[in-house]
Amino acid sequence: MTIEVITGIVRTTLYTVIISAMPMLLTSLVLGLLVSIFQTVTSIQEQTLTFVPKFIGVFTVIMLLGHWIAGNITGLMEQLYDFSVYI
Repeated sequence: MTIEVITGIVRTTLYTVIISAMPMLLTSLVLGLLVSIFQTVTSIQEQTLTFVPKFIGVFTVIMLLGHWIAGNITGLMEQLYDFSVYI
């Protein structure tokens, strides 16, 4: 196994992780920003106010895109298992 092969495996794995996590991270980011703007406008200084909208938003995204995320991870694992046959 050469360093190029290992670099390719790491690159593919990191790409899959980033692409799979992106919907939840973006949802959490947008909801946190919206709640922060709401808190600033209304002068509410409650730190735990952002938790519930983020939790509901991330849970909804997982319910909607869970099959796609599992497919990405399964595809990566199949590639890794197919590759290990040739080593």
